[in-house]
Amino acid sequence: MTFTIYFVRHGQTIFNHYNRMQGWCDSPLTDKGIADAHKAGKRLAKKHFANIYHSDTSRAKNTCHIIMQENQNAATLLEPTVLPQFREQGYGYFEGNDSGQAWLMVGASRGCRSFSEIISKYSIEDSRDFMKEIDPFHDAENNDEFWTRVNSGFEYIRNHQKDGDEVLVVSHGTTIRSIVHRFAPEIDIVSLSPQNGSVTKMIVSNNDVEVEYFNHYTDEMNY
Repeated sequence: MTFTIYFVRHGQTIFNHYNRMQGWCDSPLTDKGIADAHKAGKRLAKKHFANIYHSDTSRAKNTCHIIMQENQNAATLLEPTVLPQFREQGYGYFEGNDSGQAWLMVGASRGCRSFSEIISKYSIEDSRDFMKEIDPFHDAENNDEFWTRVNSGFEYIRNHQKDGDEVLVVSHGTTIRSIVHRFAPEIDIVSLSPQNGSVTKMIVSNNDVEVEYFNHYTDEMNY
């Protein structure tokens, strides 16, 4: 069995605009974020989605509903299923903090001053473990906790799809970035962060995930 997942990053939020850490915490879509969602919806308007999923954050839910409004087959679409498994990485104590400052605190002892430096010198997997170590409450997700959650999300979808299905999942930047790195490590996720409203296409089988493309967000790109 194989089916297709179109992962869409939610539209820009207030926290995105101000470069704040936004994992399990939430903030509203900006005007740009609403426009991001409409653009993603128009680019996917002809898709016949067998199922639609979004994380349990309002930013993912609202983005998802805007995408559904743009779909040319909207009358036949099922109501979305909420999948908390595809929410953003949990940043614990650092939720809501200035992103640059937070990653400096996480990486400074290892000679890194930014998230990109951490994942370039080490890995995106290590960045999660480093954050949990420095979190004074140790509430941030480490890599094992993150993947236990995300793997259960893939298991749920596999159990609810049929061969040839097309599926929409509205998720989050670091989550999408991490999935891409795991299944397509040759793709550059250090300098390329998924844009708000971007589409990443994956072909999922019983035992594997193939990344067909990552971070498509302009009308000139294929969908």
